[in-house]
Amino acid sequence: MTKNKHGANLFELAKKYNFNMENIMDFSSNINPFGASPKALEYVCSHIENVSIYPDPEYKNLINSISLYCQVPAENILLGTGATGLISGFINYIKPKNAMIILPAYSEYEYELNKLKSCNIFFHCLKKENDFRIDIKKLIDDVNKNNIELLIMCSPNNPTGSVSDILCTSQLLSKTSCHVMIDETYVEFTDIKKYSSISLSHKYPKLFVIRSTSKFFAVPGIRLGYGISSNKDFLKQYSLNSELWQINIIASMMGEVMFTDTGFINNTYNKISYERKYLIDSLSHIAQLKIYPSYGNFILCEITSKKLNSAEVYEKLISKAAAIRNCSSFKTLDEYFFRICVLKHEQNEFLIKNLKLIFDE
Repeated sequence: MTKNKHGANLFELAKKYNFNMENIMDFSSNINPFGASPKALEYVCSHIENVSIYPDPEYKNLINSISLYCQVPAENILLGTGATGLISGFINYIKPKNAMIILPAYSEYEYELNKLKSCNIFFHCLKKENDFRIDIKKLIDDVNKNNIELLIMCSPNNPTGSVSDILCTSQLLSKTSCHVMIDETYVEFTDIKKYSSISLSHKYPKLFVIRSTSKFFAVPGIRLGYGISSNKDFLKQYSLNSELWQINIIASMMGEVMFTDTGFINNTYNKISYERKYLIDSLSHIAQLKIYPSYGNFILCEITSKKLNSAEVYEKLISKAAAIRNCSSFKTLDEYFFRICVLKHEQNEFLIKNLKLIFDE
């Protein structure tokens, strides 16, 4: 199996096109362009000598910070090196005979399921004609009809931007018997109170909610993720199988502070919301594109004219040091889909200007 890639490899692009890496406009990786929490960065810099000591093996300060941020008991929190280890850990705990993934989706879910010796993988495909929205009744019927033991979904979904609200998720949990793993990597870019399922975790031990810090908190380099569950057996088994000091001290210190930095959190949400609206409004004026509604910090686009495909658009933009995500590798999407993410305003203006030039040629 080959390793999955996450957006653009800036090191590779810089070498291939002879760019300075800092000059590449990465519209492909879905990372908050406004950077990490200043308070957290300042804290790490002023305590950099801590790299000479081991982290707290119980990560009490980090977990308490997440507990306060998510309003859940500390004992229901698991830590992981990014979201991937948490995804793998839950899949290996459930060991489903029948699993279902909502498509199109992040490839890591299927990659991890394929590691199991015997697992039938079913796909519930969202329809572009319905703007990739989840029809909760059809999903519940599909899960029950196929005796699904584990349902995997991402909300807001990557790459479509569609989302499941808490009422729909509650219906799903109450009307099916399967375990449900929800990847909420992008939920902080939308209304958490309406769309996050974390508040349901205490009622439904079969629910496991995963979050990464790579995107909203703009710290992919520290490899920090966390999960929320009230399944006591799973919590125990995951902890027993976790490596000692799996989270490095830089990641621990960043997390202790950034989850409490409400000014940074509110600022980021407001800036991304403004720029997302600007991009959607501007892209909607390009006649050859269909723009799908998004609750994430990214937007899925379809080239309806079919005069160009996404690979050709990618090549035209990368020559100007702008990288978009060709979505043809996502199951159920074809060569006419691409995804862009929100960057800073002048970069977003640059993208719109150049997309208009491309489609006016």
